[in-house]
Amino acid sequence: MKALMMGAALTLAGGAVQAQELTLQLKWVTQAQFAGYYVAKDKGFYEEEGLDVTILPGGPDIAPTQVLAGGGADVVVEWMPAALAAREKGLPLVNIAQPFKSSGMMLTCLKESGITDPATDFKGKTLGVWFSGNEYPFLSWMSQLGLSTEGGPDGVTVLKQGFNVDPLLQKQAACISTMTYNEYGQVLDAGIAEDDLVTFKYEDQGVATLEDGLYVLDSTLQDETKVADLVKFVRASMKGWKYAEENPQEAAQIVLDNDETGAQTLDHQVRMMTEIAKLTAGSDGTLDEADYQRTVDTLMAGGSDPVISAAPEGAFSHVVTEQAVQ
Repeated sequence: MKALMMGAALTLAGGAVQAQELTLQLKWVTQAQFAGYYVAKDKGFYEEEGLDVTILPGGPDIAPTQVLAGGGADVVVEWMPAALAAREKGLPLVNIAQPFKSSGMMLTCLKESGITDPATDFKGKTLGVWFSGNEYPFLSWMSQLGLSTEGGPDGVTVLKQGFNVDPLLQKQAACISTMTYNEYGQVLDAGIAEDDLVTFKYEDQGVATLEDGLYVLDSTLQDETKVADLVKFVRASMKGWKYAEENPQEAAQIVLDNDETGAQTLDHQVRMMTEIAKLTAGSDGTLDEADYQRTVDTLMAGGSDPVISAAPEGAFSHVVTEQAVQ
C-alpha cells in the first residue's frame, strides 16, 4: 500500500512537472485587445497543450521589449515598429507569429478643423501623438508627406498625447491618435457625433505597420525545447483568437473577469472585441511577408530621420507557425 501511495504521488508530481511554464507580457492593460490569450487560458486551450501560461498586463510604464530583455517574460506582444527599432539598437527580437493582420491605428480629427486631405490640410495644425514606441508610424507618415514635425506654418506641431482623448475634447489638437477599437469609441462616448469627426486610417493612407505581433529573443529559437513550447503556445493562442472572434460577448466577459483594476466595462469590451475581430480576421498567426515588407518600407521612408536605417535581417521566423498551423 505504501509503495502504491508513493507511486501515485510520483505520478501526480510528474504530471505537475509536465505543464511547461510560459510567461506572456502584454503591450497594454487587460482589455479585449488581448482577448485571444485570455480566452485560450480560460477555455483550457493552453492546458490542453501542456502549458501553464502566465499573462502579465502592460501599462504606460511597462516596455515589453525591456521586460523580455530582462528575462521577465518568454514572449511579448509588441508593435513591429518598436520591435524593429529595438532590434537595430542591439536587442535581437524575432517575430514568431502575427495574429493581427490589419492595423487599427488612425488619426481622428474634428471636422470643424477643416481637415479633409492630410497632404494639404495638416500644415499648421497640432496633432496628438502617442510616444513610447507608438510614434514611429506617425513620424514616417509625416516624413512621406514632407511635413516637418517641428511646427510652423508648413509643418505640424506634435502634442505628446497621453493615453486618453482629452486633447480632442478640449480642442488642444485638431487631431489625435486613436485606435479603431478603443479611443475612437471613447470620443463618441464623450458626446461627439460621428458626423462631427473625420478619420484617417493608417491602412487607407498606405502607411500602416504591423501591430500586436508575438516576439521572442533570437536565442530562444536556438533551443528546440523552447521552440516546441512556442508551437503549442501559438497554436492554443490562435484557437483562442478564433473563439473570441466568433463569441465576442463571451470573450469580453472573460477579459473583464481578468481585469483586476475594475476599470473596464462590459459594453466597452464587447465593442472593442467586435472591432478587434476585424483586425485578426483571416489570420492563422503566420506573418505575411508582404505585410512585413510594407512595414519595413514605411519605417525606412523617413527621409533624413528614418525609424530604422537598414533593412533588418532575421527579424522574423516562420519556424513556429509552420508547425503550429499544421
